[in-house]
Amino acid sequence: MESLLLINDPVLNGTTISIELPNEGSKLDFEKEMNGLLGHLRGHLHNHNIKIDIIVNENVTIKKALNDQDKYNRLHEINPNIELLRTTFGLDLNA
Repeated sequence: MESLLLINDPVLNGTTISIELPNEGSKLDFEKEMNGLLGHLRGHLHNHNIKIDIIVNENVTIKKALNDQDKYNRLHEINPNIELLRTTFGLDLNA
């Protein structure tokens, strides 16, 4: 379930959550667990009008870091303080 949710960011439109998945197989896997997720969300948010809409988009590309520099760049996007960590400890990306 987590890996399916990490493919794309869910979009909230009112009380409907739209999730874009790359293929029908992913949609079927998500639908198996969707009732548990909906129950959890509805209970914790005290909102029983929440719905999940699944959109299958075969053109979805999964972003993967290919090498150390790509991984570092992605981490730097998430948290720019990683540069301070790298320089403080003299870390090298080529190691």
